[in-house]
Amino acid sequence: MRVLARALAAALVLGAAAQAAGPTTARAADVKFGALFPFSGQLALLGEESARGVEIAVDEINAAGGVQGQKVVLARGDAVDNNQAIGEARRLISLEKVAAIFGSYSSARSIAASQVAELSGIPYFELGAVAEEVTGRGLQYLYRTNPTAEDMAKLAVEMIVNKVAAGLGKKPEDLKIGIIYEDSSYGTSVAGFQKKFAAQAKLNVVTAQGYPASTVDMSSLVLDLKGRGIDVLLQTSYQNDSVLFLQQANEAGFKPGAIIGGGGGYSMQPTADAVGHKVIEGVLDTDFTQYLVNTKYTPGIENFVAAYQKKYGSAPRSGHSLNNYVGAKLILEAIGKAKGFEPDIIVKAVQAIDVKDGVTAVGYGFKFGKNNQNERAAMMGMQWQGGKLVTVYPDSAAVAPMEMRK
Repeated sequence: MRVLARALAAALVLGAAAQAAGPTTARAADVKFGALFPFSGQLALLGEESARGVEIAVDEINAAGGVQGQKVVLARGDAVDNNQAIGEARRLISLEKVAAIFGSYSSARSIAASQVAELSGIPYFELGAVAEEVTGRGLQYLYRTNPTAEDMAKLAVEMIVNKVAAGLGKKPEDLKIGIIYEDSSYGTSVAGFQKKFAAQAKLNVVTAQGYPASTVDMSSLVLDLKGRGIDVLLQTSYQNDSVLFLQQANEAGFKPGAIIGGGGGYSMQPTADAVGHKVIEGVLDTDFTQYLVNTKYTPGIENFVAAYQKKYGSAPRSGHSLNNYVGAKLILEAIGKAKGFEPDIIVKAVQAIDVKDGVTAVGYGFKFGKNNQNERAAMMGMQWQGGKLVTVYPDSAAVAPMEMRK
């Protein structure tokens, strides 16, 4: 009996040891990163689209052997609003034990969640939010790969001065410019820079008005703009308010010589489908790199589209997935060259990134400068033509000439 008891005890010890070693061995084979985006709520469509780009980057990294020989696992966090973004950032850091966080598309969500990561000493890689405040706070562990609100505003004004004014048969200073924007961090930041650069170009901004992105009626705003005789209208918006404005402007017969959207909803095929291709025809947009672009300037973009279609069964809905893919993949490749996943090791690895323009699928290069902002990031000018969003500016990336609305 004593022999049997000793044998059973030994078996139990060995079993417990094996059970303990199992999860440890599995954990040692994986490295976990957070994917913090609005997967539900008003911003879910572009939040999900952004996350898809990160997922494709992870697929390719894992297929090539992972990061430092370890498989990358994404832990999702749903940043449905600012409070949820904070809570999910805490959960990803404390419970999921992520090495870093990728996020978050929404500027307001990014600002809230990255503060949590900063206090915890965890790297936070912003791949899509544009507000100046995201990197303007000088955080140590926050890095942004994408272009900014300043880039978006500067390009819009440049397009007015260099292309739109002549197309409308007027001098730039004779145009009546209207600026409208959703009043969160995103829209407010872009509009502020639009006013700044318009003033520098001596453009006549006759009105600048903010509104809640959740608004359900923009008819009074549309009538105000129509009454002012606006020649060029700039709108910075998400999808719902983009659709609402374009529909109500069409119903009211408000058709300025040019409408220039600031990313968000203006870059999405579902927006064009919702308002109708005739309504959106000729509308311009400043945003991240989109898909109808000179591919000599964006090598690898066709491969991304093919990977997206294979994984999700449809064409990409917006350039947000592309930009998140390129940013996330470069970050993971840089970390793969390091030894270890401690925060300061990760930060040192990404600081060494130095990629020239014209060699990535988004066209722009990568090098982190002041406030850990990618100083080579840039936007492009697009236009809805024939139900498709085609690149029209700058000339090096264009696939069609800019046309004025009829």
